[in-house]
Amino acid sequence: MSSVSSAADQSLASVVVVDYGLGNLRSVTRGLERAGADVTITDDPDAFADADGVVLPGVGAFREGVENAEPIREHLLEVAERDQPLFGICLGMQMLLTSSEEGTTDGESAVEGLDLIPGTNVRFSDGQKVPHMGWNELDVQRDHPLVEGIDGQYAYFVHSYYAVPDDGFATVASTDYEREFPSIVANDAGNVFGTQFHPEKSGETGLQILRNFVEICADA
Repeated sequence: MSSVSSAADQSLASVVVVDYGLGNLRSVTRGLERAGADVTITDDPDAFADADGVVLPGVGAFREGVENAEPIREHLLEVAERDQPLFGICLGMQMLLTSSEEGTTDGESAVEGLDLIPGTNVRFSDGQKVPHMGWNELDVQRDHPLVEGIDGQYAYFVHSYYAVPDDGFATVASTDYEREFPSIVANDAGNVFGTQFHPEKSGETGLQILRNFVEICADA
């Protein structure tokens, strides 16, 4: 088990950043601290239960992410069951869904995501430049406290796959990259959500989203 704690002088909420071997943990932590959170980086399930909210970051491939997170899978599901805010970032967002085309390779069976937001992740179409990399606009589709004050703002993306939720209501914001795709998703209850982009790399827009998340945690 690993655990790194960083306390803020006047924290608004306690947040766990999940350490499962993938993810830009330090950048996410710094962003959350700027947003007013007291952050602990850990893979300890007891810390998940004690926190006001949990962040599942991630960079890399879907299969590797799911397999790395397998030892704590049930504990992440329990976070959602307790109605704690659970925030997936990039690969972490994709892992909130049921499956991914990226998780199926020759000679290997598909791996299952957390299935907290039913749907799959698909690769951008042939002919599109992948990965989708750089700044792109966020078009808010429906109300959710995570997107307060960010409609029409730009965020930083690096990805080759995008989410296709089974229920269109799961799309909170979308982005156009030769086709419109969900860039922020959430479950029906509103406590499980994710961004395809990296808020910790998205300047003031990203900081606003992290502030919104910390406020969600403080109110939970």
